[in-house]
Amino acid sequence: MKLLLLSFVALLSLSTTQAVSAADSAKPVRKGKLAHVVGFKFKATATQAQIDQAVDAFRTLPKKIKQIASFEWGTNVSPEKHDKGFTHCFVLSFKSDKDRDEYLVHPEHKAFGKMLGPIIDDVFVVDYWAAQ
Repeated sequence: MKLLLLSFVALLSLSTTQAVSAADSAKPVRKGKLAHVVGFKFKATATQAQIDQAVDAFRTLPKKIKQIASFEWGTNVSPEKHDKGFTHCFVLSFKSDKDRDEYLVHPEHKAFGKMLGPIIDDVFVVDYWAAQ
């Protein structure tokens, strides 16, 4: 369990470091919406109260981090049974790579990640520029 938590923290640190490096390099400005999709798989030992606290903490981030352009979340209702144990999905959007990168290193985001450590079994993150 400790190894999994350390792996999660290392992954969060690595993705943050990569995001900062990416922000430093010259990139073409993209137009539209940058979606940041996050999925959570909670540990079997996580209580409903802990899960609710995590959701509430995530929901407060848009009030604390100005770079978040939009936020929505929900729980899995797919009948396909391909969720691999992931129950909660959060979709944030940003207006630029820079905004997303600033969000990743923001102290409130870092504190949220630390709060999740004891109850998260796995997490996935996918970012994409929305195409129509």
